[in-house]
Amino acid sequence: MNSKDVELELLKKSDKEKAKFSQGFFKTGKGEYGEGDIHLGIKVPIVREIAKEFYGLNLEELQKLLESPIHDCRQIALFILIKKYETLKKQKSQNKNELQEIKKSKKEIFDFYLKNTENINNWDLVDLSAPNIIGDYLLDKKSERKVLYKLAKSNKKGRNGFCWLWEKRIAILATFAFIKNNEFEDTLKLAEQYLTEKHDLMHKASGWALREVGKKDEKVLIQFLDKHVKEMPRTMLRYSIERLNEKKRKYYLEK
Repeated sequence: MNSKDVELELLKKSDKEKAKFSQGFFKTGKGEYGEGDIHLGIKVPIVREIAKEFYGLNLEELQKLLESPIHDCRQIALFILIKKYETLKKQKSQNKNELQEIKKSKKEIFDFYLKNTENINNWDLVDLSAPNIIGDYLLDKKSERKVLYKLAKSNKKGRNGFCWLWEKRIAILATFAFIKNNEFEDTLKLAEQYLTEKHDLMHKASGWALREVGKKDEKVLIQFLDKHVKEMPRTMLRYSIERLNEKKRKYYLEK
């Protein structure tokens, strides 16, 4: 099995009508953030099923898939990468050498992912993978989380000029793993840093992250809103207050 086999399997499942819709939905036109992307119109559950068949692909073959202009190829590469990482997480051993190998393999996937931020280049690819790999890896490594702040300051252009957007989004989406663990500090710091971001996709990502914080601890969200509501982009605010009661939502929207 290799990357070509994956591509051929995906081409068999392609749907021209759905592909046409996806081309517009994921903004693949000239000058748009998904410029140049080729979509095959395959539903995500089908891509996941195909990914199971090719779980054995090594990182060299996954690299080829991630470099493909076909969005579905990059998506399936990430599904396989996530599965490899999750399999390592589940492995238990009393043997010190085996534990070191597991740790080393997880770090290898983490580094591989960061090396490919230029190829993880649309919001759906970031959202499905950043929490599960970057966030999970950093969950017990607070001293290494500075990489998130480096991504958050990205100005890297990449293949179509938007790598900076995906690296910034990876940073805050990664913190979803922390939020699940009731750790909010990094999410709040990044959301604060993104208050001046111009792109709507960053407003949505930041608001979404804040909403998740609020689901865990509403008081923490309220403190952030009280401090920043007047400077928050409208989209960011709307996303962040979705789970508040009507009275509170109205209060912050009027502020």
